[in-house]
Amino acid sequence: MTAAPVSAPDVRPGRVEVHGVHKSFGTLEVLHDVDLVVEPGSVTVVLGPSGSGKSTLLRSINHLEKVDRGFVALDGELVGYRRKAHRGTERLHELPERDLLRQRTRFGFVFQSFNLFPHLTALENVVEAPVSAQGRPRAEVQAEAQELLDRVGLADKAGAYPRQLSGGQQQRVAIARALAMRPAVLLFDEPTSALDPELVGEVLGVIEGLASTGTTMIVVTHEIGFARKAADRIVFMDAGRIVEQGTPEQVLDAPQHERTRAFLAKVL
Repeated sequence: MTAAPVSAPDVRPGRVEVHGVHKSFGTLEVLHDVDLVVEPGSVTVVLGPSGSGKSTLLRSINHLEKVDRGFVALDGELVGYRRKAHRGTERLHELPERDLLRQRTRFGFVFQSFNLFPHLTALENVVEAPVSAQGRPRAEVQAEAQELLDRVGLADKAGAYPRQLSGGQQQRVAIARALAMRPAVLLFDEPTSALDPELVGEVLGVIEGLASTGTTMIVVTHEIGFARKAADRIVFMDAGRIVEQGTPEQVLDAPQHERTRAFLAKVL
């Protein structure tokens, strides 16, 4: 399936900064002193073995996971926290839920599992969040949602329920839903891992179309071919650390770290 390039209107791509981020679950340190900058309009692909911290990093970027130390910023604004002076020093205070939800609408998140509402049609799934979370007029959102479904190749499935769609179609609806929020950054957490092999290409085709539109994207994936084709920058993680990063040519063709070479030898 070849989809038209997909973009949400009037959206300025965001700049993401991850600085000194640590995250533990109990005694297990999942992220260790992670630093990462994603420039506006760029596509960053995160590679690494299972358990390397990729998904946790992604969920920390939009504060689905609270970091233990360090911070994440979107266009210079702290994500999930605000700085507050206390006795001459600055401390971080977590945002109230309402402010956090508002801030989170600047991120579009596409999960491994499609997370569509089973009782809503494809069109209704795309419309729901912009209306309920952003307070936008339903008629305006419906028109935009129909256009987004068209752009992901599903114009004829607007009235279908998730159970009537293939996995690839459901994931394309999920992408349209993320775009409907007009996010500054799109986050993809292994968006093809739950799909049958023959359906992977149709979803990657849509994401590749997005990559060509200047949307800021961070994609956790095992699809090396997609990484080579679509990424501006590849980040390789292992054991909660960023081991290596660079252009696709640098990381995939001439990796500098032995751990990167060992990983690629298994997957290429």
